[in-house]
Amino acid sequence: MIEVKNLTKRYGATIAVNNVSFSAQAGEIVGFIGPNGAGKSTAMRVITCYLPADEGTVTVDGYDVFEESIEARKRIGYLPENTPLYTDMGVVDYLKFIAQIRGIAGYTRNERIKEVIDICSLEQMMHKNIGELSKGYRQRVGLAQALIHDPPVLILDEPTAGLDPYQIIEIRNLIKEIGRQKTIIFSTHILSQVAATCDRTLIISNGKIVANASPQELALGGLDQQIMQIGIIGPHEEIETKLEHLDFVLDFKRVDSEAECFRYHVTSHKDHRTATELAQFVNQNNWELTELYKTTIDLEDVFLKLTRSESQTRGELENE
Repeated sequence: MIEVKNLTKRYGATIAVNNVSFSAQAGEIVGFIGPNGAGKSTAMRVITCYLPADEGTVTVDGYDVFEESIEARKRIGYLPENTPLYTDMGVVDYLKFIAQIRGIAGYTRNERIKEVIDICSLEQMMHKNIGELSKGYRQRVGLAQALIHDPPVLILDEPTAGLDPYQIIEIRNLIKEIGRQKTIIFSTHILSQVAATCDRTLIISNGKIVANASPQELALGGLDQQIMQIGIIGPHEEIETKLEHLDFVLDFKRVDSEAECFRYHVTSHKDHRTATELAQFVNQNNWELTELYKTTIDLEDVFLKLTRSESQTRGELENE
């Protein structure tokens, strides 16, 4: 439904989006996360035809956003970070206005307004002016305008920014419900939302995609890694010295200990027979194995590790 290939966008000497490629399938909810200034909003503005790119291609439902912009826009519902609302208009009048802009008229227009009011739970607010609404309900009105023409693709830039925890849960549940029928890309700084809402996560740092995986895959160590938790009864200094010399071990850290039992998180390549080799490793050294299983790590830790390493790499290149 969305295909981005080698997308690059510059602002003068600054590369905001650097050779980015990814795709999103029909009915897929994709979370777009990254630090401030990472390039999320710029990429979304290019996809939604608000900005031209310097290099690369973007298609939406098969239409090139540069060569067939009008057709692409017809298939996109866009909610920018700063919701574009006329606060002196009533909710229904505003939605009528947006429907007219979208070329929806007559009976169809009235039916679509009823549908989006129902979808976004705006029944109690439909006779109020937008300026009277809370931040949460204004976001709902913004979402309703993005849905008014029933597009197959939704692009939502920070849809829960500034909302209280209850409103965040409501909007998140609404996104999940809509995502059953549409392709959704939404950006957020709240990593728990990604784990609870998204089928797939894109992490962007310094204009580059540094991860493209499901939240579950990221929690298991990332695209190409796995993390095993192992408990060993034995001399910890000898255990750790020998772990350092195992070829398949990319990293390890002690996470707990009690009496003579020491627990470690051992990182290895995703497809390696790590569990089997760790069990053999313990047996060969005549230690006692108390536990061995694949574990998860906090999504926030993955995010910080990936974005920090990309920032460090960029800093080293700039210093050179």
